[in-house]
Amino acid sequence: MPNDQALAKTAVSSHPNRPSKLRTNRLLQIIGLTMFGLVLAVAVASGITKWILLSGCIALALAAIFAYQKRAAAATVVLLWAMCLMLSALAYVSGGLRDLALLGYPGVLVFAAMLGNSRLFFSLISFMLSFCAVLTYLAISGILLPVIPTITVAHFVFTAVILLVTGVSVYLLYRDQQRLLHTLQTENHRVKQSQAHIEHLALHDPLTALPNRVYCQQHYQRLYNHCLNGQQRLGVLLLDLDNFKPVNDSLGHAAGDLLLQQLARRLENILSENDILCRFGGDEFLILVPAFSDDEALAATAAALLQQTTAAFYIMQNQIEISGSVGIAIVPQDGNEFSEICKHADLAMFQAKADGRNVYRFYHDELNKASIDKFNLLKLMRKALKQNEFQLHYQPKLILSTPQVIGAEALLRWPQPDGSMIGPDDFIPLAESSGLIVEIGQWVLQQACLACSRWRQQGYYNLTVAVNLSYVQFRDGTLEQQVLQALTAAALPANALELELTESLLIGEGDNITRQLTALHQLGIRFSIDDFGTGYSNLGYLRRFNASYLKIDKSFIQSLSLSERDEPLVRAIIQMSKSLGLKTVAEGIEDGATATRLALLGCDEGQGFYFAKPLPETDFLGYVSAELMNETLAANPE
Repeated sequence: MPNDQALAKTAVSSHPNRPSKLRTNRLLQIIGLTMFGLVLAVAVASGITKWILLSGCIALALAAIFAYQKRAAAATVVLLWAMCLMLSALAYVSGGLRDLALLGYPGVLVFAAMLGNSRLFFSLISFMLSFCAVLTYLAISGILLPVIPTITVAHFVFTAVILLVTGVSVYLLYRDQQRLLHTLQTENHRVKQSQAHIEHLALHDPLTALPNRVYCQQHYQRLYNHCLNGQQRLGVLLLDLDNFKPVNDSLGHAAGDLLLQQLARRLENILSENDILCRFGGDEFLILVPAFSDDEALAATAAALLQQTTAAFYIMQNQIEISGSVGIAIVPQDGNEFSEICKHADLAMFQAKADGRNVYRFYHDELNKASIDKFNLLKLMRKALKQNEFQLHYQPKLILSTPQVIGAEALLRWPQPDGSMIGPDDFIPLAESSGLIVEIGQWVLQQACLACSRWRQQGYYNLTVAVNLSYVQFRDGTLEQQVLQALTAAALPANALELELTESLLIGEGDNITRQLTALHQLGIRFSIDDFGTGYSNLGYLRRFNASYLKIDKSFIQSLSLSERDEPLVRAIIQMSKSLGLKTVAEGIEDGATATRLALLGCDEGQGFYFAKPLPETDFLGYVSAELMNETLAANPE
């Protein structure tokens, strides 16, 4: 967080003309007040005193001209030096060091400190001290004998003028300082609130208000160090919901969101204040339990989590029953790094699912070995890649304000001989853990670039294609070469390809990844950050990865037309993206009302079942052609 000085600069910079305008107005007021006082003094003065006062009036008129011309610095110099010289001249021709005129010196110095600069202030005080020293010398040596006049009404007028001009002017300047201080404090408070809101948005899940993965990862190291210093252990529990997808499929995502919110409140109520509960993503929750007494205590916590999960939920007049599976890993015996211990807890959780679900399992070394089912699935994946059994489907992306098709996201599909489809959620994690995702990812890049090139050859010159990346594809440092080969083989310009940075990539972020992304960015490749705010992205990633697009997660979008709850968050993300020079893409648009609302909020692009589901290439081109025809008919109704 920035310090108060930086915040003050921010506050002042937000109103750059206010201080100078206020200073000019105040100068004119002080000049006018001083001029009025001098006129009164001239009226009762006589002899050389009157001429000195008239000279001061002329100098004040010159200062006023400078002030009206917005030359505040020149006006300040003329005003203060004129007053200083006038007061000095009055003292010289009259009472010397005893003269009333020297009472005006402190006022001149106050004005110099508040309206001028350090150079003007110190030059004035140096002159005043030197002049007083000269008066003292002349008086002591008898060269200049002070004239002690008889007290008259004029002396009262002179004294009153000096006191009133000085006092009222200082009061006005003090009020200005108070107003400025209040303005700065108000602006500082506003900036701090805005920064706190953005930081909270980046570190918390907007649906459940729980800390997200980024928050958990940041606090893991603190708990890890604390436990090791105290020779204690840290428990990591990963809760994954069973049968959650059918809730979304049958009752809609709004019901699923309500279930997650209710479950989050239940889990918060049973955990201690030292435990950290976060939404790890999707239907997963991660719990950090520091300094637990023994394994039985962790087991009791896991059992309590399962009990809260299996208790019935009442949502939208429906009774919903689900279950959960918990994987438990212990630091330091099962690992030290956050990614490592989460992986081990994840393996234990999958073992719990394999053992019938609604149970908990502790991690052990044997879980690192692939099960027979995973091994067989891996063999099938290798065969599918070799025999070109994978397919790419393309989900259109549109400009929300038009809407006009501008490209598509390439999505991997694995059709089976019986007509069924193995979803990417079932095989991508295994492909990542086995390293096969590198070959699959290379195939996806090649096919997506070739497809986009074909689209352009058929006349759709502005279409682009987006491809998801896995962090595993960065490990050997050859991603840049793979992308170049795919672009060259397809004769596709680099700006037609967009690479989406996935959750796994953000977890594995390091110097190697940053170097490769920088090289790709220099080629002209564009990047988008997926699932912002759900635990996988933060502001630091947006800066380091040279992102061009920020994809708003569908969990924000799908309830937008039903409730205003998520609209402030969506608006904040869109506004923050614009301030960072990023375009926003909304995922999961399922109805026209949501698309219209997003366009009004300033969201640039969108995709979702409202426009089209992921389509085979032929169907995608048919969709693009139909949309183009609709645009033509709309533009030329005759």
